[in-house]
Amino acid sequence: MSGAGGTTAIRLLIRASGDIPVDTPRVPAREGAKHELSKPMYHENDPNLLQRGLDRLWDWIGDLLDTASGAAPGGPVGLVVLVLIVVGLVAALWWRLGTPRRTIRSSDALFDDSPRSAAEHRTAAEAHAAARRWNEAVQERMRAIVRSLEERALIDPRPGRTADEAAAEAGGPLPAHATRLHSAARAFDDVTYGGRTADQQAYLAVRDLDLDLEAAKPLLTTTAQGAAE
Repeated sequence: MSGAGGTTAIRLLIRASGDIPVDTPRVPAREGAKHELSKPMYHENDPNLLQRGLDRLWDWIGDLLDTASGAAPGGPVGLVVLVLIVVGLVAALWWRLGTPRRTIRSSDALFDDSPRSAAEHRTAAEAHAAARRWNEAVQERMRAIVRSLEERALIDPRPGRTADEAAAEAGGPLPAHATRLHSAARAFDDVTYGGRTADQQAYLAVRDLDLDLEAAKPLLTTTAQGAAE
C-alpha cells in the first residue's frame, strides 16, 4: 500500500489503536485497591478492638451451644434440661456439704513454735486483760486451757492441734464441760481467724472455764480404770 491512499490507511490504523482500552495487570490493581481501602475514611464506623473481641466470643459461644444442642437428646430443649439438672445437682451438693471448709494450715495451729506452760499462758492472759486487750486475753486463756489438759494427760500433746480439735478431744474425759469447751474454741476462732472483737464478758467466760476445769475430775474410761486397778 503506497501513495496517498496508503498514508491515509496508516493514519486510520494509528487512530483506531489509540481508542483500544489498555488492561491493567491484576496484581497492581489489587494492591491499589487495598491501598485505597486502607484509608481511614473507609473505617470510621468499624467496631473497636474490644467490640471485635466480644463479637468473636459470642460467635464462639453460639457455635458451642449449637454443637451441644445438636448432640443433646431433644435438641435445644434437651440442652436446657441438662443444664437445669447440673445446676440442681450442684445446689444439692452445696446444701448437703455446706460451704467448703478452709484447709487447716500451719498458721491455724493453737500454739506457736515457742511452747510455754499453762501457767505462763495464764500470766500472759491476765496481762492482756489488765490492758483491756480482750482478743489477746481470750487467745492466751484458751491456750492455757489446752496446755493444762495436756499437762494433766487428759489429751495427748500434739503439734498443729487446733482449738476445735482440742475441745472435741477434751469433751471425752470431761463431758460435763464439752459445751463450754466448744464455745471457748469458737471464741478463739472468732478473734483469731474470723476478724471479730472480743470483750470482757467473752474473756471472763473462757477464764471461768479454765478455773472450773482445774478443779474438775475427769471421767475415767474402761481402759483407764483397768490400768488404775
